[in-house]
Formats: sequence, structure tokens, C-alpha cells
Amino acid sequence: MPQNIIERNDAGMSEIIYENTVSGRFVRRLNRFTAEVLVDDRPVTVHVKNTGRLKELLVPLAAVTLQKAGDPKRRTAYDLISVYREGLGWVNIDSLIPNELMKRWLEGQPYDLVRPEYTYGASRFDFYMEKGGERYLTEVKGCTLLSDDPVAGLFPDAPTLRGVKHLNELAEAAGAGWHCAVAFVIQMNGVVRVDPNERTQPEFGAALARAVKAGVKVQYCSCHVEADRIRIMEVRTDAAS
Repeated sequence: MPQNIIERNDAGMSEIIYENTVSGRFVRRLNRFTAEVLVDDRPVTVHVKNTGRLKELLVPLAAVTLQKAGDPKRRTAYDLISVYREGLGWVNIDSLIPNELMKRWLEGQPYDLVRPEYTYGASRFDFYMEKGGERYLTEVKGCTLLSDDPVAGLFPDAPTLRGVKHLNELAEAAGAGWHCAVAFVIQMNGVVRVDPNERTQPEFGAALARAVKAGVKVQYCSCHVEADRIRIMEVRTDAAS
């Protein structure tokens, strides 16, 4: 049975607050990267900061939060950063946020070194750390898909060959003596764990099971999400006992 280790870092708790935000109502997805949103009842084309399917979130007239882009020359003036789902609350869909949140959280932990973007084997992992001469690798995955269990998310929401490759490489590194983890940053309120989405990609679940058996830890980063902010509240680590 796995053992659950809960780590808190109240002094350096990781939080991101967006500036220059406006409210809107979702109309339709135009493609992977853009959507139509009503802002003050006026249709506006916005950038969607997540290429996932998000079908359960991006539904007609859903309340959304947009951030005004800093570059006036951009084709789209806003980024879509969060969506309100009835019964769940605000969900952050910014795919860049999980890495930034994890970086801040890791920098608050007692590591001697935290370095983003590290190549091991044929993969580039999100974080490399050192502590007391030991080497660590962490790969970060953002979760925005809720399962039928209200406290569990699902990953992935679309097949990811890259995600399977990362798990296989982490298993190899763990076998070579590295401390390895895959960290799921849960971009929803009240969700405390992430299960493999077997219906969408059974290969990911199989790769995760192999990685855990090889010694890779699984971290669940529970978050508090509001329209214009997201904060890691707790990190729980599952590891083989």
C-alpha cells in the first residue's frame, strides 16, 4: 500500500495572482488556440492558454476570466485563464501555471539547487534538484479534468505520447539511483488526487504503474482557485512503502 506524505510550506506557499483581468462569457471554441468570448456583450476572439479538449469546461455561456495581453501588437487582446463550472467553482486552465507554481514551491523546500528544464536521456524534464549530493528529477502535469469522484481528477484529457515517454524515462532514472517524481498540479478546488484516464489513454496508466514500481513518486498538489488567482495549498506524495 502507498504511504501518504503531506508536505506544507506555509511561509513560502506558492501563489500566482493575475493582473488586468476582465470577466466574460464563453461562446465557442474556434480552434485549439482561440475562442470567441462575450465581453460586455461584444464578441471578442481570445487566446486559449491550453490546447487540451476542455469540453466539460468550455460550454456556451460559461463564465470565464480573461487577462489583457501585454503586447498591443498581438492578434488577440486577451488570454482565457479560468472558467467557472457549476458545482466545482473556478478552474484555472492556464497550461503555463503548473510549472510556475511548482517552481515557487520547490524553491521553498530545502534543496541546495533547483534548476528548470533539465535533459536526461532523450527527455527534457521540468525540474532538476540537488540536496546533500543526491539528484532529483520532477516532471509536472497540470490537471483540469474532474472524474466521477468529486475529489479526484483525471489525466490526461487527450492522448499524450510525450507524457508516456516522460514516465518511462523517469522509471529509468529511478533505477539508476535518482530521486524521481511526477507532480500533478490540480487546477481545481477540492480535488486531492489524480487518477490515470484509462478511457482516453490506457498506455499512460500502464506507464505510470511501471514508473511507480520502479520507484517514481507521485505528488498531488491541491490548489485553491479563484477567478484571478491560484495557490498551492498542500502537496501529498504517494510512494511505495
